[in-house]
Amino acid sequence: MATVSEGIEHALSQSREFEIVATHLSALLLSYPPAFVFLHDPETARLTSSVVRSTLQALSTSADPLTIKYACLDAVACFSPRLLFDTALNALANWTPDWQAGATNWQGQSGAEGRRFSDNLDAFVHGLQAISAEVSPKVNGAGKGKGKAKEPPPCRMVLVVERAERLRDTMPELIVPLTRLSELSQVEITTIFISDVQWQGIRPPLRASPEPYYIDFPFLTKQATLDLISASFPSNLSQGCTSRFTEPDVYHPALKPLYAHFIATLYSACGLFTHDPSELAYIAAARWPGFVKPVLDMYYAQVEADDERSSGHEDEEPTVIAPPSEDIRLRLIRLFTPSLTAALDSLYPRLSNANYWARVHAPPADLLSVHPARAPEVLLAHAVANASDLSPNNDGASETGIEALPRMAKFVLIAAFLASTNPARSDLRMFGRGPDERSKRRRRKVGTPRKPKPGTTGTAVKIPQRLLGPTTFPLDRLIAILGVLLEEYDADIRPVAPQYTLPGEYTEMEIARVALYANISELSSMHLLVRTSPPDRLDGTPTFKSGIGYELALKLAKSVGIILNDFVYEVV
Repeated sequence: MATVSEGIEHALSQSREFEIVATHLSALLLSYPPAFVFLHDPETARLTSSVVRSTLQALSTSADPLTIKYACLDAVACFSPRLLFDTALNALANWTPDWQAGATNWQGQSGAEGRRFSDNLDAFVHGLQAISAEVSPKVNGAGKGKGKAKEPPPCRMVLVVERAERLRDTMPELIVPLTRLSELSQVEITTIFISDVQWQGIRPPLRASPEPYYIDFPFLTKQATLDLISASFPSNLSQGCTSRFTEPDVYHPALKPLYAHFIATLYSACGLFTHDPSELAYIAAARWPGFVKPVLDMYYAQVEADDERSSGHEDEEPTVIAPPSEDIRLRLIRLFTPSLTAALDSLYPRLSNANYWARVHAPPADLLSVHPARAPEVLLAHAVANASDLSPNNDGASETGIEALPRMAKFVLIAAFLASTNPARSDLRMFGRGPDERSKRRRRKVGTPRKPKPGTTGTAVKIPQRLLGPTTFPLDRLIAILGVLLEEYDADIRPVAPQYTLPGEYTEMEIARVALYANISELSSMHLLVRTSPPDRLDGTPTFKSGIGYELALKLAKSVGIILNDFVYEVV
């Protein structure tokens, strides 16, 4: 999981709710830990993971005779068994792969080079046993005479899996072994699952996993959430100015009382949708610079006026930033409250980033000098102007994206657009290449509808398919259209291949290559092609639909020399 800010992490250590979890977990690990612990936090799982990591870090560095080694894994990043095994063993063995040394993973004691502990579950269990033997070697027997050999301090390992619910989708076969890791490896190891989903939603069937030791995180109160968000306010100006687009005085200590009122308003507007302090702090970081900009504009204007008035008088004290009056604070809250829900809609699902959103919705200069009745309109108009100025030129952006695509991918997208736009019954007329098909090709013109018959209204006009949206098509039809386009527009610029002598033989080989199907899969993952059939379905032909519009298809066609309108069945 992503790390939280230093301010929130420091506030977590002082929070009563998180202190209960940390104390409970420490007491378990230092006394008689269970083999499997499930920590459920439906709202703030990322903060809970941070608390668990901090607790384990403190236990591993303490002077207690008990040696604790831990590994924190993210089930999203470790999406394969080998990644999970290697990450866990490297962390438990305190091993950091070095790029200069070949980026090798931990391989055990010296002399065991070439041995891999991540090939399968059995090798992983042997790796855990090897780590335990290195830290606490076994005593061969009692010493001779009256005295006995002194036993080394015991070693206890902890494996933490964050976002454990993802194991159900990526590696369901590892859930049972991970929960029974202590039983399989015969070493002291505790597995901790952290998830926002209850154990009943992850539990394997047939009760194969043991019942965990449950720790439910208490819900954060409103005041506790506001305290955590308030802790994200930087303690000094150098920490607050993290972007070159942010004013240096945005996080001035004198503005912290105003920030407290601001986050209270933010919680009232967004608290119905999320209680996660990290998400609310992210939205606050995007809206706060614009919220405080009118106050800073007043301060800068006052400083300029004082400089002009006090020119030649060095004894006068400089103007300092002061919190705004109650009237200005209420006016700012009324003015910016509607934009908080807009920020939630864009930033919570990560449709945009905080830096870009803050630049787009930055208020105009001297906003407080505008009449309060006109201020919302001015703010909205300025946001629209900022969006048009900051958005890249559509032509340039499209051309840059077109140049980045391989040539075969461009042909695939054009063929997919034609297959989604043209009806299937028109393929022979539009793409036929027999002796008479070229003369029979014609397009239906719907721009000038026929005259209505007498006695009819004549209002029924057929709408072109490309205005109604893309339709689905099978993969075979896409390959057939692609073959026609390649034969007509790509055959002359291909590398010379004398082994292909028959007409169209070269194209048949091109459309049968594995690279073409890899291109289709890659374009589908980029959402330039939309797969409509289930990906796990083995019977039947896969179906797709185009994910690009007419303008982008036209630019793609121009880049490869295709006249797109000659192949569109209905042209507006």
